[in-house]
Amino acid sequence: MALNMGGEAPFADREEAGALLAERLASLGLRDPIVLGLARGGLPVAREVARRLGGRLEVLVTRKIGFPAQPELGVGAIAEGGEPVFDTALMRRLGLTEDDLADVVAAERAELRRRVEVYRGRRRLPELAGADVVVVDDGLATGGTARAALRAVRAAGPGRLVLAVPVGAPETVESLRDEADEVVAVITPRDFFAVGQWYTEFGQLTDEDVLDVLGAPHGRKEEPG
Repeated sequence: MALNMGGEAPFADREEAGALLAERLASLGLRDPIVLGLARGGLPVAREVARRLGGRLEVLVTRKIGFPAQPELGVGAIAEGGEPVFDTALMRRLGLTEDDLADVVAAERAELRRRVEVYRGRRRLPELAGADVVVVDDGLATGGTARAALRAVRAAGPGRLVLAVPVGAPETVESLRDEADEVVAVITPRDFFAVGQWYTEFGQLTDEDVLDVLGAPHGRKEEPG
């Protein structure tokens, strides 16, 4: 659905966005879904989705791969369990090769491993093969991290793979339909500039916030369950 929103932001915060997203997902008839929230911002959204659909909440860690001269410009992304996914068209325009990004990729792999260790300790992701899996983020701008996440999850052989977001740039939502069995977005506004513009409250989350959402203890590793 394409909406051109104006005035007050449609979502008060990530929790409200998750509740509205869950309403859209309810019609899909998902069975005991595994709900993977992309860290960090996707976790509060995913918690509401999992709670309302009766699913299992888990975190999936992704990292953006930035242009070395301008780190905020994403030229790719990596998700745990997957290989780097590059924006090849953008890399051609910038004159970059994968070799040029080797140091950046190594640094992001290290940060990804650190976050997995903090968020889950030695606990592994649940078995995804044959399961209904919902990948949740708080919004889609370029879609790089979502694409990396979907490819990593797809490699695990889920029975059904859904990407779900409260808001996304229309062209990004369309570009990701080949990566998932279904893509669900509450709104896809034409005048999209950034994810945060569609939330009244959109603060940066910390590692501690992620642990709070997961109900995990701070400062110690969990034993495998």
